[in-house]
Amino acid sequence: MIDSLERCRARLKSGSRLVIGVAGGSGSGKTTLAMLLAKHLGPELCEVLAQDSYYIDQSARFDGDGGQVNFDHPSSLDFELLHQQLDALLDGQPIEVPIYDFATHTRKKQTEHFEPKPLVIVDGTLILDAPEVFKRFCVSVFVETREEVRFARRMERDVRERGRTVAGVYLQFTRQVKPMHDQFVEPSKARASLVLSGESALDDELHRVLDALALQA
Repeated sequence: MIDSLERCRARLKSGSRLVIGVAGGSGSGKTTLAMLLAKHLGPELCEVLAQDSYYIDQSARFDGDGGQVNFDHPSSLDFELLHQQLDALLDGQPIEVPIYDFATHTRKKQTEHFEPKPLVIVDGTLILDAPEVFKRFCVSVFVETREEVRFARRMERDVRERGRTVAGVYLQFTRQVKPMHDQFVEPSKARASLVLSGESALDDELHRVLDALALQA
């Protein structure tokens, strides 16, 4: 892994600009993997851009978890803005990333300033299903994890971090998360250049990502 890591760093320091995508189901471990990759490469070379920042404001329609707002359908996300901002980053221009409030389901007026980095890691469930976003990836990773593991992880996160109830998380998972995973997320695995296990040791999986990235960098 050290050799691949050093080759990646050397090429990124030389002026390359790359975007990779890390996808997978909710609770698969994709965000953990993306953050670990960013940590190894360092903040001067790499930053993570989350699909979750690009949710469309749903405050006027939200009627409860599992209700009429389906956050797991591609239409709930502003992929047009995401691919435009990826193009700006690839051109060396800074962007203003939206901030989505999961407690109120609003897109805040404030934004988060994001400076271009040699490598941008896009993390999200549906990024391989969005053609204009997918085209920007030099490496596309899909993290595969069993449904029962993904559900347990999502339950823990949503109750702890997003103020959801156990009943609400279960309802949303069964009515929306699972059906949308089966319809959109799982089929997008076929587009991935690398399929990893979200239940294996992260260091082993990170090694595979670095090897693939080193071939591009």
